[in-house]
Amino acid sequence: MKFRSKIIDIGCLNHFTRVVTTISKLTKTCVLRLTPDNLYFVLSGKVANGGVGMWCELSQAKFFDEFQLEGVSAEANEICLELAPDNLSRALKTAHNAKTVKIKLTKKHCPCLTIAAELPTMSSTSRVVTHDIPVDVIPKRLWNDFKEPSMPDFDVSIYMPPLKIMKNVVDRMKNLSNFLVIEANMNGEMNLKIETDLVSVTTHFRDLGNPPWAGGDGSQAGANSQRDPETMVQARVDVRKLQQFLMGQQFNPSKAMCNIVQNTIIHLILLYEDVSLQYFIPAVA
Repeated sequence: MKFRSKIIDIGCLNHFTRVVTTISKLTKTCVLRLTPDNLYFVLSGKVANGGVGMWCELSQAKFFDEFQLEGVSAEANEICLELAPDNLSRALKTAHNAKTVKIKLTKKHCPCLTIAAELPTMSSTSRVVTHDIPVDVIPKRLWNDFKEPSMPDFDVSIYMPPLKIMKNVVDRMKNLSNFLVIEANMNGEMNLKIETDLVSVTTHFRDLGNPPWAGGDGSQAGANSQRDPETMVQARVDVRKLQQFLMGQQFNPSKAMCNIVQNTIIHLILLYEDVSLQYFIPAVA
């Protein structure tokens, strides 16, 4: 197994740092899955047991000037590493003005992702700062746990309001209750609701629009086309998990979508050019 890569473009480096920092705000540990064409940050939460799930996909060609990978075998040309994304984020932040950043898989006292940043200097000598980030290599027999999650058979899909506005609303609601009801319909309307014995608060969003999903078999589009567009679909979730997702955003997505399966799960999708982030929050009774 071998992996080495290089980033030269400062814009690509800063964008990659923002993505990794976003991941670090969402989870303490995750799996970095490396393939010849893509990088994936994966949190394989057991949603059925109340855990969140995450899948973030990046095209390596959009970030890296060099990218060399030799996987476990010719047939399984991938590498899966478990790491703490906060360690990777902090290492990248120290290299924010670097001339080049090299990332490679090394063997020190344990397997490591080594970040070597060549920093600008006033003299002709170069200054290289190196970070060794411990990782665990995940054996091939466990890889199935880190494949792309299937799209839930959602009841409603809707574009989200501006994330900063939504975050401000959720921050205030968190002070009133541990749980929040998020509901939406196919008429571009979304409500965030808190209901307790003492207070009932609802924030309404209108004219958000609904994504034009059309699955290969038309199943999603077919199910939604038979539903009354005014009918609300809802899920009650842990407000802290939704707040954590909204707090973590370091990049401004071009599209943000929310899919809801009635009383089961909310599936959040952020798209930004060459990055897609999916986040799964299970409903609570």
